[in-house]
Amino acid sequence: MATPLSDPSLSPLQTIGVVGLGTMGTGIAEVLARAGREVVGIDISEAQAARAVATLETATARAVERGRLTEQERADVLARVHVSTDLRAAADADLVIEVAPESYEVKHQIFRELDGIVRPETILATGTNALSVTRLAADSARPERVLGLHFFNPAPAMKLVEVVSSVLTAPTAVTAVTNLALDLGKEPVAVGDRPGFVADGLLFGYLNQAAAMYEAKYASREDIDAAMRLGCGLPMGPLALLDLIGVDTARTVLEAMYAESHDRLHAPAPILKQLSEAGLTGRKSGRGFYTYEAPGSATVVRDALTPSESSAQGQGREVRSVGVAGSGTMASGIAEVFAKAGYDVVLAARSEEKAQTAKARIGKSLSRSVDKGRMTAEAAAQTLDRITAAGSYEAFADVDLAVEAVAEDLEIKRQLFQALDKVCKPGAVLATTTSSLPVVACARATSRPQDVIGMHFFNPAPAMKLVEVVRTVLTAEDVHATVREVCGRIRKHAVDCGDRAGFIVNALLFPYLNNAIKMVQEHYASLDDIDAAMKLGGGYPMGPFELLDVVGLDVSLAIEKVLHREFRDPGLAPAPLLEHLVAAGCLGRKTGRGFREYARR
Repeated sequence: MATPLSDPSLSPLQTIGVVGLGTMGTGIAEVLARAGREVVGIDISEAQAARAVATLETATARAVERGRLTEQERADVLARVHVSTDLRAAADADLVIEVAPESYEVKHQIFRELDGIVRPETILATGTNALSVTRLAADSARPERVLGLHFFNPAPAMKLVEVVSSVLTAPTAVTAVTNLALDLGKEPVAVGDRPGFVADGLLFGYLNQAAAMYEAKYASREDIDAAMRLGCGLPMGPLALLDLIGVDTARTVLEAMYAESHDRLHAPAPILKQLSEAGLTGRKSGRGFYTYEAPGSATVVRDALTPSESSAQGQGREVRSVGVAGSGTMASGIAEVFAKAGYDVVLAARSEEKAQTAKARIGKSLSRSVDKGRMTAEAAAQTLDRITAAGSYEAFADVDLAVEAVAEDLEIKRQLFQALDKVCKPGAVLATTTSSLPVVACARATSRPQDVIGMHFFNPAPAMKLVEVVRTVLTAEDVHATVREVCGRIRKHAVDCGDRAGFIVNALLFPYLNNAIKMVQEHYASLDDIDAAMKLGGGYPMGPFELLDVVGLDVSLAIEKVLHREFRDPGLAPAPLLEHLVAAGCLGRKTGRGFREYARR
């Protein structure tokens, strides 16, 4: 069944010019035409204008095939789009949106010419995500009718539109384009004028840090991308996303952000400059962080940096039984994962009662899996039978792998590793699930640091596919090989990284969360607008403030402090607002109040 077209009577903006018919401009033209607007598409290149028409024909034909348009509606949409190579074609437009290259000179030239062409009341919008809207407006003959209208790529699919006001923008212009965005089926977010606005302001800092992490050879490009997809539920890893956006575009956005913030987190990683100047700008050139089948292709092909599937990890040690230390949610989740994979598991805590409570929690989790049809009652019973609850770590005497999941406190973990060193047999692998503490400090608490490694599971362990495998400078090769093999057996995706604060996921995630808090602290945008921008514009499963309240503000603050202490970067200093909320006991969902308030259960 075809979707009815929007009612254009809701907005006075009926004829709209789109200057620049690249991918974004063409996408915006399609959205406008499908919403009943008359569209004048303008590009200095006749060939590009022709490509835009062909793209629209293909996109609308696909919509007919999928039942989203009728043939008549498709014909009407195409009839509403007119293309030209002359800016004067926009003379009768109520609104002109420029999506030309990210260059002040190019955009200034377009705005200067439009000043002499359009009516005095015509609104001029820039699609920039990196340049100052205020600067562009100030040079216009009528700065009050200039604003930013930032769509996201691909424009037909992405719901977010950032409506950017400068100090010169008239409220009536903001209202008109906001109503237009709503009529297009988009979700407009009102923001002020600063480079990157909300979504890109948070996104590009994160992408920059990922590029720097790769450049430092801390982790492979594949592991960085897999870690963020599987650990955070993101649709794409950061390096693949940089290739999609364009390495050169990312560098331009970051340069603009750094010029304003002087925050080292926004200073473009040198590798972005090197790739840009070499012409390796990502998918559009056929090569960036990855190599693609052809320029413009999304298909990644093997290159010299692609890990070999047959590359030997080395011979690991045999693991038949596993000990899990701890009685919390993470410990019981990890024990469940190992038992489901067929391992005999000893779940030990500081008392028999705590261990039995943890085992009972596993029983309830298995029962839910049975109720949902994910496993049979017989398989659930067999899984639970493989778990032995113990009130002492002495029960780890015969395990081949001991995994600790106790409190995130270095002294507590060191004491536990001292105990495991005495209890566990020679050759047993000792693993910590720490998310932020130095693994080597746990290793040095034993007489066998070569047997110690990090296995950072993500919560909830039965559902989350990622495990960060953290080697210290002392970890033996066969210990690393053992843990990689075990991850395969328990059906987890292992990524390798070194022993430094945050590993991959938290080192990239928490600075992004901290920057979101700073935006609210500086009254730049609201909690709701930031959360909406990152979900709709960045594809995040949760907005940053939703996530902070789920993780816990105290946990988040502790991780921020660890990152700041290790990397000594002023930009990583925890936002004062976060510290104030924690001091006030507002820790998130678990206390009923964090950045938002929650109903008490």
